[in-house]
Amino acid sequence: MKVGIIGLGLIGGSMAIDLRRKGFAKQVLGVEADPVNAAAAEKIGLADRMVSFEECVDEADVVVLAVPVGAAVRMLPQVLDRFAELRTVNGLDVDGQGSDRKVVIDVCSTKEQLARCVKYHPERRRYVATHPMAGTEYSGPWAAMPGLFDGHAGIICDAEESDGRAVKTVERLYETLNMRTIYMNSSNHDVHTAYVSHISHVTSFALALTVLEKEKDEKHIFDLASGGFSSTVRLAKSSPDMWTPILTQNSDNVLHVIDTYIEKMQAFRKAIADGNEDEIRELIEESNKIRRIIR
Repeated sequence: MKVGIIGLGLIGGSMAIDLRRKGFAKQVLGVEADPVNAAAAEKIGLADRMVSFEECVDEADVVVLAVPVGAAVRMLPQVLDRFAELRTVNGLDVDGQGSDRKVVIDVCSTKEQLARCVKYHPERRRYVATHPMAGTEYSGPWAAMPGLFDGHAGIICDAEESDGRAVKTVERLYETLNMRTIYMNSSNHDVHTAYVSHISHVTSFALALTVLEKEKDEKHIFDLASGGFSSTVRLAKSSPDMWTPILTQNSDNVLHVIDTYIEKMQAFRKAIADGNEDEIRELIEESNKIRRIIR
């Protein structure tokens, strides 16, 4: 299996490491638009070869779009267009095995807009919409690490829209990464990620802005910040290039979650302002029920 990864940052680079290390990929082709990141990826050895976008799509059996979702929306139709061009040359399959075996996946945090942009594409069944629920607040080739995906959920969306063989290839890819495969549709995926992922980042960004605005003495922030603050605000170090298109593409769901979050914050504010210890305790005890789900 030859795997082409477009975007060798945290997710793409970590995939490259484990897919090659565990034998899924015989060869990894890398694509990086940023020359600094490209040089770093090559030096680190994330890819066997750094190639152009066109070379990657032409040569790879599996193409992974590990780029911000705004870029993925542009690139995905281009990949499928190229698949269509490659299907036959002079009546013969280009790769000698059938270019209809080629698969393209994305690893983005939102799915509905990607699904819409290729819904009627003639090569739609070569695309499998996926989202590995793993990551850190760091980005770039330097952030790539082995074992990043171990034990996490690998989501496949709209599997019925994809070719069965393509889905099986992606299932095997996520099994190789030691992930639990979960199936859902794009719409449900975007709702759920708004609640369990996107709101966490928004609140972390907001908390960081609050502290930076009100606490002008950076030494005090550094000296007094405990583990609780650090763990809550760590997501504020996440890449704006990645998160800006996520929040805009999933805006309806994210806004709904933000409104609910504000309601809960207002409930805390009122209880604290009123000095109502019973209400404060009740809100905290209600929130403690999350222990049943997250240990």
